[in-house]
Amino acid sequence: MIDSILVVCEGNVCRSPMAQGLLAKQLPEVRVKSAGWAALVGRGPDPMAIELMAERGIDIGGHVAVDLNLQQMRSAQLVLAMTQEQRRRIETSYPFAKGKVYRIGEYERTDIADPYRKGRAAFEMALAQIELGLVGWLDAMIRLTN
Repeated sequence: MIDSILVVCEGNVCRSPMAQGLLAKQLPEVRVKSAGWAALVGRGPDPMAIELMAERGIDIGGHVAVDLNLQQMRSAQLVLAMTQEQRRRIETSYPFAKGKVYRIGEYERTDIADPYRKGRAAFEMALAQIELGLVGWLDAMIRLTN
């Protein structure tokens, strides 16, 4: 069973904190972290992300954005990026990570759109894409442990 997952987006204030919250709720025994490729270091989640997650009973208000780093990449067994471009950049910067970096939307062959500085509809769309993508990952993890 995978015991450590890292979720990566750009600023680490919208998509990856939401995905981290969803995964942590679904997999309480797994260490789930998130980071940003170009993180808005020290900032909390976007208020819309906080609101949408609160509607699902998940509190991400205490999250603080951090930059992606070598230690995180080494300790994660699975790294989930939001886009194919992010996946490519991560694998180029951390070649040892090839084989453990994928998109959240890998099974659907889709990128998760960035809702940053956009309205509620963009956040709802990104969150729906994340939730759909995570269904595939959760199913795969369950199959691997059976």
